[in-house]
Amino acid sequence: MRAIPHFIDGQAVDAGSGPLGDVFDPNSGEVQARVGLADAALVDAAVQAALRAQPAWAALNPQRRARVLFEFKRLVEAQMEELAALLSSEHGKVLADSRGDIQRGLEVVEFACGIPHAMKGEYTEGAGPGIDVYSMRQPIGVAAGITPFNFPAMIPMWMFAVAVACGNAFILKPSEKDPSVPVRLAELFLQAGGPPGVLSVVHGGKAAVDAILAHPDIAAVSFVGSSDIAAYVYATGAAHGKRVQAMGGAKNHGIVLPDADLGQAVRDIVGAAYGSAGERCMALPVVVPVGERTAEALRERLLTEIETLKVGVSTDPDAQYGPVVSAAHKQRVEDYIALGAREGAELVLDGRGFALQGHESGFFVGPTLFDHVTPQMKTYQDEIFGPVLQIVRAESFEQALELPSRHPYGNGVAIFTRDGRAARDFASRVNVGMVGINVPIPVPVAYHTFGGWKRSAFGDANQHGTEGVRFYTKVKTVTARWPDSQLETESSFVIPTMR
Repeated sequence: MRAIPHFIDGQAVDAGSGPLGDVFDPNSGEVQARVGLADAALVDAAVQAALRAQPAWAALNPQRRARVLFEFKRLVEAQMEELAALLSSEHGKVLADSRGDIQRGLEVVEFACGIPHAMKGEYTEGAGPGIDVYSMRQPIGVAAGITPFNFPAMIPMWMFAVAVACGNAFILKPSEKDPSVPVRLAELFLQAGGPPGVLSVVHGGKAAVDAILAHPDIAAVSFVGSSDIAAYVYATGAAHGKRVQAMGGAKNHGIVLPDADLGQAVRDIVGAAYGSAGERCMALPVVVPVGERTAEALRERLLTEIETLKVGVSTDPDAQYGPVVSAAHKQRVEDYIALGAREGAELVLDGRGFALQGHESGFFVGPTLFDHVTPQMKTYQDEIFGPVLQIVRAESFEQALELPSRHPYGNGVAIFTRDGRAARDFASRVNVGMVGINVPIPVPVAYHTFGGWKRSAFGDANQHGTEGVRFYTKVKTVTARWPDSQLETESSFVIPTMR
């Protein structure tokens, strides 16, 4: 049985005698590997390695740190197919989706390669008589990231690329469900010239998370996962004096106005709802047609489009999506489908009991469609995180705007329309952090920032972009005066001013 190691101080570290976690192949349902789960002592070993490595890494000029990231990007691109296959084998997403997972992470690496510009401070000459004021951005020291199973390449790179570019050392705790790709990324960073200890990977569950949150030498923690755990991470990390950004769950809506290009909207919605088996925080699990005529036309076209979907194993090039990540998650999704039917929603397509010939023990869920879902239903309020699309009908634009605005989650929303004025009004007023206009998955490009509102995010800093640079640095402001014999040099006992 393959054993997946930790990666600390530039070396693979065996699990030892501690607890182990099973890593499944979601396509077959079989255990393919085991991963060690770290305790506080192992987390501390990674921190100590980071403390040893970080000062010299920070002392390198930013261009040299950027060169390491340039080489890291080249190495990842050279091994794209190997990494995508490894990712798909543990997560279950199809290979094309795994390549996209890696590529979206590399786009943040590309942004981080511009760190010499992104870390520039400010300067004011002559702020007072003979006085100049300037600021500089300096690394915070040691940072940590806790990442989810659904993007085992992209989200780690969102975090550590910016953190190490800024001169920090970084400890990554990825999901124990699909841990192999994060280890390979750390190995490739070392191969690219990153010093041992600057990027370490420790696997684990709650014990490892709590050790990270409590460790006095970890200055900042970035988290992506469910909202309940995000709230816990934010509160616990802040209580220990850490800077914390914690991204939570989502229930993203797609608003379809009567003037929308319905054919394009349906294709976009189906891809956004069912791609990666719905295991995306930026998936589109709720569609809101405005008006009965729009709703009926949309439903008919959705059914036609969904019937063309092919669910298959991760390596099937014709499959639109593969299995969900685990048996427990499959059961969770199917339980929500049963709940939706009990709540009174119309179960138009039922994905429960889906079996793929030759892979009957795989963790597959067929495409599911509900209609006549209401905002009071628990299945509408909760994040299902599976291939389940819900239709919530709205009578007017204002009612459609109100649905995502009042929902507890506020990650992303999309509107489909040809009306620029309506789109502009919607984007301005909707109470959601990321908006797509005829874009079903509005994940910003790497040089902008990613972050939701309400229960979708805790803390005041977003992921990547310039917000990421701010999160992983601290500002030092210097006020300097070079005395001149002509200047008054008597002592002053009042607060200095710049008159």
